[in-house]
Amino acid sequence: MDKKNILTYEGLKKLEDELENLKVVKRKEVSQKIKEAREQGDLSENAEYDAAKDEQRDIEARIEELEKILKNAEVVVEEEADLDKVSIGCSVKILDCEFDEELTYKIVGSTEANSLKGKISNESPVGKALLGKKVGDTVTVETQAGELEYKVLSIHRAG
Repeated sequence: MDKKNILTYEGLKKLEDELENLKVVKRKEVSQKIKEAREQGDLSENAEYDAAKDEQRDIEARIEELEKILKNAEVVVEEEADLDKVSIGCSVKILDCEFDEELTYKIVGSTEANSLKGKISNESPVGKALLGKKVGDTVTVETQAGELEYKVLSIHRAG
């Protein structure tokens, strides 16, 4: 049984757009590159041909990966997120108790996670610890850097 890929609507749209671009635009581009490289004659020492074939392989692998993700996608409707407790699709403001620093994260499925953009996975140590918690709750998260403590300050709709 394949794992469900939990996505927000925004994440779903982004993956669908990428898939469309790969199928419609990138496939044509790489086919053209292969065709042009073939026209140069001897393929055994043709770097452009090898590069184009590698690119084609990468594109097809990504298309397959995206189709698998989308086939098992479960979309979280952010407008329906329960704001009484931390859940997938909501943003949560927490206080890092050790550094007295406020952090805001959007809780998303692992497919969409990007810590540089403040999106953490429901499967990450911090995301997992926060799920189901209410404003005022404190959680302890076991990380490679030791135990970290966070206090939930607010829960709001992402956006």
